[in-house]
Amino acid sequence: YGRWTYKYEEAARQGAAAALIIHDIDGAGYGWEVVANGATGPQFDLPASEDTAPRLPASGWLTQDAAKALFERAGLDLDTLRAAANKPGFVPVPLDSRLSVTLNNTISRGESRNVLGLLPGTAHPDEAIVYMAHWDHLGTRTDMVGDNIFNGASDNATGVAGILEIAERFVTREAKPQRSVLFVGVTLEESGLLGSKYYVAHPTIALEKTVAVVNLDNLPAIGRSRDFTVVGLGNSELDDVLRPIAERQARILRPESAPEKGFFFRSDHFSFAKAGVPALYAKGGVDHFEKGEEYGLQAMSDYVSQRYHKPSDEYDSSWDMSGMVEDLLALYSLGHQLTESGQWPNWTEGNAFKAARDASAAARSSTPSDTPPTAQP
Repeated sequence: YGRWTYKYEEAARQGAAAALIIHDIDGAGYGWEVVANGATGPQFDLPASEDTAPRLPASGWLTQDAAKALFERAGLDLDTLRAAANKPGFVPVPLDSRLSVTLNNTISRGESRNVLGLLPGTAHPDEAIVYMAHWDHLGTRTDMVGDNIFNGASDNATGVAGILEIAERFVTREAKPQRSVLFVGVTLEESGLLGSKYYVAHPTIALEKTVAVVNLDNLPAIGRSRDFTVVGLGNSELDDVLRPIAERQARILRPESAPEKGFFFRSDHFSFAKAGVPALYAKGGVDHFEKGEEYGLQAMSDYVSQRYHKPSDEYDSSWDMSGMVEDLLALYSLGHQLTESGQWPNWTEGNAFKAARDASAAARSSTPSDTPPTAQP
């Protein structure tokens, strides 16, 4: 729960007057310029009528150097306190400093759309597998010289293209699925998972009747890999559904290479997870079939340093999408199996989201079956 959104939420719940996050490059996995690019220009949120949780009067970010200087002026050592804060029993330490803030805001109301496509099930139209990808990115930066368009070709045009390809596969099959399949392009992921948060509050398919969510986000374009990365591997029984599918492709499931960066909490499936719906966030790994793991890790590092949340995230004709195709075939097979099998995957024992899923199972058993979904505006 180290993601910035949850830090702000928790600070607000604790009654803070303001919160400043110290940007940890190693922990976050990206540099300060990513923070600056995301925090420049209009900032978006759901209206209070849709999200009634407490909010901070003021919030912002500090670089490591700025934070260290601030603590030094107060006679404290940031590194020493950080180490202490990572141990049980830590007691907050007063910082002998004052913050004076003047904010001049212009608040306007606008709309952005989640885009949904529903393929009704032939036997159980009220039960659904959801394929999801966020279609938004950061737009443009008017203060940036030169190319200032944040195209988001990898993040996340690849995911949107992926759910369209999977949708075509389902639609063109002669035998239509027994359960419904819902394809969702959500908005404002980059602003704090707002589109998926809104969908979970206003689901087209009741959450207790939502079998699973498959999230496609930032698919790698480096070719085929021996591994299939499951972000948060071991969290849900969906891993057990995917594993034999991957084995038929001569691949193995592996967790993300840097779990400390909290990727499981950084994409739209997490909105569903908090509501108890088992969620799978999986994509091609780093162990390239011909060039090996070092090549894959270097490609991932180059993307983060050179293109992630930058105007340079553009389509390139050198992309090798053979691995993407293999990933999509596997994720399609997983969804197809769930549409036909009658399975109700759950979170694994001890997982924080299992209690919500167990409660939804009880609600599901008391709800009449095979009721078509009600369309939402």
